[in-house]
Amino acid sequence: MSKNNMIRKSVVAAAAFVLLFTSLSFGQNQFTPKSDVELRLHRNQIEAELQSLAVVERKVMVTMRDGKRMQADIYRPKGDEKFPIIFSRTPYNFNWWDTRLGAPRDMTTVLDAIKRGYGYVIMNERGHFFSEGNYDILGPPITDGEDAIKYLTSQKWSNGKLGTIGCSSTAEWQPAVAAQNVPGYAAMIAQGFGAGVGRVGPYFEQGNWYRGGAVQMLFIAWLYGEQNQVRPMPPAGTSQEDLIRFSKSFDLSQQAPPVDWSAALRHLPEMDIMKAVDGPRGIFADDMPVPTGGAMIKRTPNDPAWYKGGLFHDNMRINIPGFWFMSWYDVSVGPNLALYNHVRKTARPDIADKQYAVIAPTLHCSYTRATENTVVGERSMGDARLDYSELTYGWFDYFLKGHSEGNDITKWPKVRYFTMGANKWQEADQWPPRGASPLHRLRKIRRTSLHTIR
Repeated sequence: MSKNNMIRKSVVAAAAFVLLFTSLSFGQNQFTPKSDVELRLHRNQIEAELQSLAVVERKVMVTMRDGKRMQADIYRPKGDEKFPIIFSRTPYNFNWWDTRLGAPRDMTTVLDAIKRGYGYVIMNERGHFFSEGNYDILGPPITDGEDAIKYLTSQKWSNGKLGTIGCSSTAEWQPAVAAQNVPGYAAMIAQGFGAGVGRVGPYFEQGNWYRGGAVQMLFIAWLYGEQNQVRPMPPAGTSQEDLIRFSKSFDLSQQAPPVDWSAALRHLPEMDIMKAVDGPRGIFADDMPVPTGGAMIKRTPNDPAWYKGGLFHDNMRINIPGFWFMSWYDVSVGPNLALYNHVRKTARPDIADKQYAVIAPTLHCSYTRATENTVVGERSMGDARLDYSELTYGWFDYFLKGHSEGNDITKWPKVRYFTMGANKWQEADQWPPRGASPLHRLRKIRRTSLHTIR
């Protein structure tokens, strides 16, 4: 492949990634083609129902062990019972009052959790929006995840069990925290989690930062919108009431100038790319006061700094049940599958047997957008749908409530995978499936390895 073609592919990948995540955060439905008026009406109807069924506490500031406070929105069913918690921790915007065109928040996910008897909590990572401190990849220190879980499971309305869910950055922090054996952390659903994988098996990609030792430029474009180290903040000690009032007018969402990344990513030297677009100072090339040492562009693939932050590495052990969602058309499917197999081999036997996977024929974090005629690029996959809601709540009911309600996960296949070409879902008890064999063929001087599924 020529150098120009390689650059072109990197630019296309970066543009697609940035477009997806400027509009996507967990719990939103940004892809329904409705007018802004219809979306606002729907949002207000959902909010009214939510207020009638749930105790709603927004802009709760949860203190970490170093004194920094992370903002959370907490929802729980009304009543005196104790409830399990579904926890989503993210760098992305979830401010309910953000009513800019095309961005009204859809609270359907939260309402569904409440109706099913769960508390639902979403929290911003360190250094984002109202959460204090400086941002580092995956919101280190890892102790932020530990402290948040301990705080939530100790609430008087909690039954002491918590499960995590999310896709991409909302999933990538989960594996390393799961390896800390935090009391009450009972189950996880990690989706599109490749950038949370540091070193596993043959992969030294350090959160997809590298591919074959070279920096993947799509993450440079992503960091442009994430390094909000300098942002307006309310004074320390601002009351919850004033934070809510503040949120209605100022949600701290960045309004960065548009960048022509097709040109920007060609800038040399690479370490000056962010500076050339007048991007924010932060962990890309600046020596910022962050736990992992900052200056990501200066690190080698096995730099000790990678092992100080929030990435999962293969010297860790996960000993909680895991439901791992992957997709074939994702930059990280290789390390995703390697981590799944690693956990199945290294966890306690009873926990190793509680690791399940779904491999979908979709783009990154696009599972629920599969239709009866799923198309990726120009390729039809046929009907690639799964009932992700029932899978999610079947999982959490089993591990957080202690019952399956007719959906016993012990009878689930360990791996559900979609085979392109045949365009069908298949099941296996391991990955690769039994009977699979590597197929090698010579294409000029290039060697390609695929798996043939029999």
